[in-house]
Amino acid sequence: METSSRRDRDAEGRARNARPRDGLGRPLPYGAPGVERQPEGVVRSPDETVREAQRLLDAGMPFHAHEVFEDAWKSGPESERELWRGLAQLSVGLTHAARGNAKGGATLLARGADSLGRYVGIPLYGIDLGGLMAWARGLAERLPGPVDARAEAPRLTG
Repeated sequence: METSSRRDRDAEGRARNARPRDGLGRPLPYGAPGVERQPEGVVRSPDETVREAQRLLDAGMPFHAHEVFEDAWKSGPESERELWRGLAQLSVGLTHAARGNAKGGATLLARGADSLGRYVGIPLYGIDLGGLMAWARGLAERLPGPVDARAEAPRLTG
């Protein structure tokens, strides 16, 4: 069987894509050098989540930052689910915008900003909710246009 057509599976038989990916999460050909993927299911403290996601955003890897936020949204308390989901949506919105998908980017940036809106005024882990919402809406308004994920990376904390 050809390597390119084989479906990657985990130990439980679920489909997994082990192809290498670039910094924006786009699949590369098998055997190509890629960016190391974020391990799934990592439970971090909220502060660790923010630090790791900021590191990835600063490196121009918003797709990978979204995976960190996704772990927090899946493992954190129900009361914070929309916070982490909103941050993941902002990261995916930046990913789409940097890939040239203006419509998808704008949609996810707006959706993420809306998700964060319910937490405004509640101090959570030093996250600058108002600043992130303004950043997301501003970026969405500038689309379409070229977006450099590293240069456009938001600051998560104030």
